[in-house]
Amino acid sequence: MRWSLELAQALVVLVLWVCCGSGTGCPCSDRALCSPVTVEHEFEVFVFDVGGTDWKYYDWSKVTTIAKVGSNNPELLCHAHAKKVRVVLKGYIPINIILNRGSRRTWIDNQVQLAKRQFMDGINLDLVEAIGVKSPKYDALTQLVVETVQLFHREIPGSQVTFNVPWSPDCIDGRCYDFLRIANSCDFLFVMSYDMQSQMWDDCFAKANAPYYQTLSGYSAYINLGIDSRKLVLGVPWYGYDYPCTQFFGVRCVLKKVPFRGAPCSFLAGHQVPYKEIIKYAHKSITGRSWDDEQKAPYYIYMVNNTFHEVWYDDPQSISMKSAIMKELRLGGIGTWNGNMLNYGDDPLAVMQTENMWNALCTF
Repeated sequence: MRWSLELAQALVVLVLWVCCGSGTGCPCSDRALCSPVTVEHEFEVFVFDVGGTDWKYYDWSKVTTIAKVGSNNPELLCHAHAKKVRVVLKGYIPINIILNRGSRRTWIDNQVQLAKRQFMDGINLDLVEAIGVKSPKYDALTQLVVETVQLFHREIPGSQVTFNVPWSPDCIDGRCYDFLRIANSCDFLFVMSYDMQSQMWDDCFAKANAPYYQTLSGYSAYINLGIDSRKLVLGVPWYGYDYPCTQFFGVRCVLKKVPFRGAPCSFLAGHQVPYKEIIKYAHKSITGRSWDDEQKAPYYIYMVNNTFHEVWYDDPQSISMKSAIMKELRLGGIGTWNGNMLNYGDDPLAVMQTENMWNALCTF
């Protein structure tokens, strides 16, 4: 009798899966587009999307993965899958749950079920909280990543699980994670090679968001930990920082001291500006586009209300140089935060500038 009951329950589960599983509720006109993308690419071009309709104008000949930030967009999913491009969840890890095994498992279960409901191809994990090497959270974070990878790979075959890391493994902003074990467990690390002025210890001047040699040193440090270079995807910024100067000496912009995680000065003295806004006003500046050969980055200076401002950013020239690092160190790919920061209008100049930024990701 018990065997018959178990058999009946199994048959019910099977029927429910066939009738109500993959395909039912599919938002795409072709139900095949709701199946996970399993195509393997030679290298990753990983792009974050923060909403709206800009995705319609992305260079889909280059993109391999879209990390969707914010609400679900079925139209984006269907279009991406038609192009054999993965769409993954953006999973912000709540720091307060990682020490409790049950809470971790519940959170991971919820992410997997959300990915299934939205026909996603995986998840991009992100944590920006400081964790010390001797903290209990050090090992707990690694375990959360391991458990997430295991469950996603089992429940969604071919799915992709990635983890965002700072530009260097040297405890940037107090983020002392077990980078080697995390890299070994997940599909790859997305290295956020930007916001490098989050902590300024030596001086308080405006500087490049992602200086070239600092970028290069970060990848060398990850590889020196024993991480396979193919498990590192190089993240570049499609934005810059506008810094108001408290004093201005030639091209030296002295910043207001705004501390961050122990450092006396930080990028919080300025504010982020998307590339599409930066280039709109560069020609109206005092200097026009200038180039700093030491940091391998462009900048310009303008004045408003008797205050000098220095704007540091990345453009096709500086991004192309970073793209070459990917080839030189045999990294697993390149990506950007974020795809929405370019001008997708129909003005001929904007079209050219946007195309040049996309091309800079894959100069080789």
